[in-house]
Amino acid sequence: MSKAIYPGSFDPVTKGHLDVIMRSSKIMDHLIVAVLDNPRKVATFEIEKRVEMLKLITEPYPNVEVDYYQGLLIEYAQQKKIDIIIKGLRAISDFEFEFQMALVNQKLNPAIETLFMMTNSKYSYLSSSIVKEIAALGGDISSLVPSEVHSMIVSKYD
Repeated sequence: MSKAIYPGSFDPVTKGHLDVIMRSSKIMDHLIVAVLDNPRKVATFEIEKRVEMLKLITEPYPNVEVDYYQGLLIEYAQQKKIDIIIKGLRAISDFEFEFQMALVNQKLNPAIETLFMMTNSKYSYLSSSIVKEIAALGGDISSLVPSEVHSMIVSKYD
C-alpha cells in the first residue's frame, strides 16, 4: 500500500494546492494532507480553520486524510509510518528550497523519499500570500481558491 504525506501551511488553501492533492490522491493509496502548525510564524488562519478548509475540499477523495503536526516533518512521517513526502512545485525558486529540505530529510531518515510534483501550469503563479494580498485589498479571489472555502477566506477580511 502506498502512503504519502503532502505537507504545507495551507494559509489559506488555493486551487494550486487542490491540484496537487487531486493528482497525488490518484497515484497513492492513502494521502495525508498535513498542515504545519508552526508556533514561530504568525498564521492568518488558525490551525483549526485551515484543517476545516482542507477537510471541506478533500471530502470527495476517500483516500485523503487531513491532519496537522508540529515539529519536524520527518518525525511526523515516521510516527505515521509513511515513507513518501510529496512536495508541490510552482517554479525554479520553489525547487531550490524544496531540494535543500529533501536532502536534509534524507540525511535525517534515508528511508523516506521526497517526490516533487509540478503544479498545473495555470496555477504556477499562485500562492497563499497572493490570495491573502488580493483578499485584503478587496479583490476577487474566486478563481484562485476552491469554491467550498471562498466565503471563509473572504470573511476573514470583511
